[in-house]
Amino acid sequence: MDIHGYCVKEFEPVYQAFAELFDDPRERGAAVCIQVAGQTLVDLWAGTRDSQRSLPWDRDTLVSLYSCGKPFAAVAVLQLVERGLLHLDQPIARYWPEFAASGKQQVTLRQVLCHVSGLPALREVLPAATLYDWDFMIECIAAHPLWWAPGSTLGYAPMIYGWVLGETIRRVDGREPGNYIAEEICTPLGLDFHVGVADQDFQRIAYLSRGEGWVGDAAAQDLWWVMGNEPRNVATLAFSNPSVSPSQTFQPRWWRLQNPGLSGHGNAHGLAGFYSALLGDELLGAPLREEFTRPHSGGWDQSLRTPTRFGLGCMLDQPDQANATFGLGPRAFGHLGLGGSVGFADPQRDLAFGFVTNTMGGFSLMDPRAQRLSRLAGQSLAAC
Repeated sequence: MDIHGYCVKEFEPVYQAFAELFDDPRERGAAVCIQVAGQTLVDLWAGTRDSQRSLPWDRDTLVSLYSCGKPFAAVAVLQLVERGLLHLDQPIARYWPEFAASGKQQVTLRQVLCHVSGLPALREVLPAATLYDWDFMIECIAAHPLWWAPGSTLGYAPMIYGWVLGETIRRVDGREPGNYIAEEICTPLGLDFHVGVADQDFQRIAYLSRGEGWVGDAAAQDLWWVMGNEPRNVATLAFSNPSVSPSQTFQPRWWRLQNPGLSGHGNAHGLAGFYSALLGDELLGAPLREEFTRPHSGGWDQSLRTPTRFGLGCMLDQPDQANATFGLGPRAFGHLGLGGSVGFADPQRDLAFGFVTNTMGGFSLMDPRAQRLSRLAGQSLAAC
């Protein structure tokens, strides 16, 4: 397999480990980018991007990143907090009055950002097509009762998160959430990340598929078992209502979808550049960046069915938990996406990391492919 791109000699172990990914014939395409103090030291890509394995993966290939986009949505909200348009501890209903229905009048923005709002999923099973009907989804969410008291229980909201934050952005700023993220975050910094891909960029999007026969760890297997056998469990509904499958992600209506917690598309250097900008206080001032990365919630997660730890819209490292560490320092923060893609920063090393793939692994949290690359990056940096 030909490996393309750039890697400084000190990070040769990362290059070798990346190349070894393709020793497995199931691996389709992938890319990794590592920046230190804003300087790119590794920017590699390889493999193919289409279902026939005939089109090469390029540096600017885009892939569906699922929840890797959640920190982009969180930063958009926090920028509006900085501008005085939103307040973390005010009820969301202050900005979106209909949201107060069914006992949600006290749910705050802070609680949504750290996944303790009590609204991780919708109970009423919806047709898959409703995924693309923004107004319908907003009405459903506004009318829905809580699963538990706000602030009492941790329950990751893989899908609801994007609609709640996206509608809040729309209410106070007037722009669609993807347009806000493009105009205020990505375009000014030249980040190749999109919540709602422009039609002219469709040709860059990689075909996403599951790695045949790949089995995750015990936590992932437990989650998949629950989803297959307990249709009313909060974990099942959180991840599948409305349903999203890899095959759906290769459709123009998915590419155009502006759900900022679910449908972002990007590449490795787009993710790494975002986290470099956060480390450099280019996206948020220091006080809110510290709020973003400060522990806000942690413990057993009712949706992911494993311990998790969150700041305000980002996952925080859990060094003592094998499936929940980014592989570097204990202060690392970022977010993974279903299937193996991940972006994060390690402030102790001033390091930003992005890994993307179109071969979905079976892990519910951190994928070992990215973990190995990040650990080798830390070792390489220490040896410099």
